[in-house]
Amino acid sequence: MSAAPKIPVEEILKHYEYKPELVQRVNPRKEALPLAIEEPKAEWPARFASLEAKIKAALGDKALVISHVGSTSVPGLPAKDVIDIDLTVSDILDEDSYVPALEAQGFHFRNREPSWHNHHYFIHYSENWCNLHVWGPGCAETVRHMLMRDWLREHADDREAYARVKREAAVATNAVGESVMDYNLRKEGWIRELLHRIFVAKGYMTEDGQPIQRD
Repeated sequence: MSAAPKIPVEEILKHYEYKPELVQRVNPRKEALPLAIEEPKAEWPARFASLEAKIKAALGDKALVISHVGSTSVPGLPAKDVIDIDLTVSDILDEDSYVPALEAQGFHFRNREPSWHNHHYFIHYSENWCNLHVWGPGCAETVRHMLMRDWLREHADDREAYARVKREAAVATNAVGESVMDYNLRKEGWIRELLHRIFVAKGYMTEDGQPIQRD
């Protein structure tokens, strides 16, 4: 297997601006969960493992990397009761090589986002809710997800602060009947401030935001 392409630091530091008009809606959502932040559940790692097994059964060695990300991957962090997974495939544009097989395992293909690393989004419903994010090799967003996950696992103060932000965002969103995307936007400022600190601490950029080139 060839080495993963090197990711430019500038790509890792770049924040994504969500533009709904650029999202390609493939299939409508079949079910919806209410927006609720739940206390950490001991079952979340096992639920990830079950979903990981489904992905491996679908794709075999075409699944290059499967990672548990998002809040349910951080012990002790309250979260929506939905498992987030990053999946890397060798050719994100070759949908025939992975979409039918994932759908056969219960992952519902929802959206494409060509302007955001060609992100392909699937949902697994019912007994084991999951947001499955599919990317190509060398995707900066997967690095960002892992940096934030690992930082929150190691820093209880930020974990507790993020829990407060999540609860406040959920209350505000539900109060006006808005969507999960609005909930995400309410968290965005805090997350970007956290990522700034992570990027500085991990040697990706200077305090004033200048990229630091890495070997």
